Amino acid sequence: MSPPERIRAAGLRRTPARIAVFGRLLANGRPYTHAELLADPELAGLDHVTLYRTLAALVDAELIHRVFGIDGVWRYGVQPAGGPGCPGNHVHFLCRSCGGMRCLYDSPMPRVPLPESTEVEGRHFLVYGRCAACVRAGEATA
Repeated sequence: MSPPERIRAAGLRRTPARIAVFGRLLANGRPYTHAELLADPELAGLDHVTLYRTLAALVDAELIHRVFGIDGVWRYGVQPAGGPGCPGNHVHFLCRSCGGMRCLYDSPMPRVPLPESTEVEGRHFLVYGRCAACVRAGEATA
């Protein structure tokens, strides 16, 4: 299904901003920060407010998810097709060098013992370090 079709199927109006932002996130395949999206040349012309409102609408419609990184920045990524996605059924990897984050859908969530009589509303697990590209770049300069 194309981005406009998925947006419409989720019950949203197909605005140019929603189509552009959802299309970029879908094409890139990894979560992006608000700043990264604002700097994207294909999204030129979007202001901060429009982008925030667009991301909020896409999150509310469960087309994208947001993940809070250890660096204190929210990142937005596309929900996996047909799956629950974030906020809790897979692991994320955050590169502390470049800030890139990847969804590791095939990584099982670790089992965590919970206090008795608690209700879980979601699960999130973040692994951080340096991505392969940053490791290679560091080895080339060392």
